[in-house]
Amino acid sequence: MLVLTRKIGESLIIGDDIEVKVVESNGKSVKLAIEAPRDIAVYRKEIYEAIKRENMQAKEQENILSLVDYMKKLKG
Repeated sequence: MLVLTRKIGESLIIGDDIEVKVVESNGKSVKLAIEAPRDIAVYRKEIYEAIKRENMQAKEQENILSLVDYMKKLKG
């Protein structure tokens, strides 16, 4: 893990086309501005994890439904 220190107005570059800039800092929180191409998804970690959980649940549900359909076809 890379750990950097940045001040307000300073930024860092990820790859060739993602910029993360510190725009505000007060107490224990920092406000960041992220500039990235539209085809790059940018999420807060807790949102990303929620999306992954929902996708896994949907996949599990899809698998169950497929299995039920398969078993119905076997019974004929």
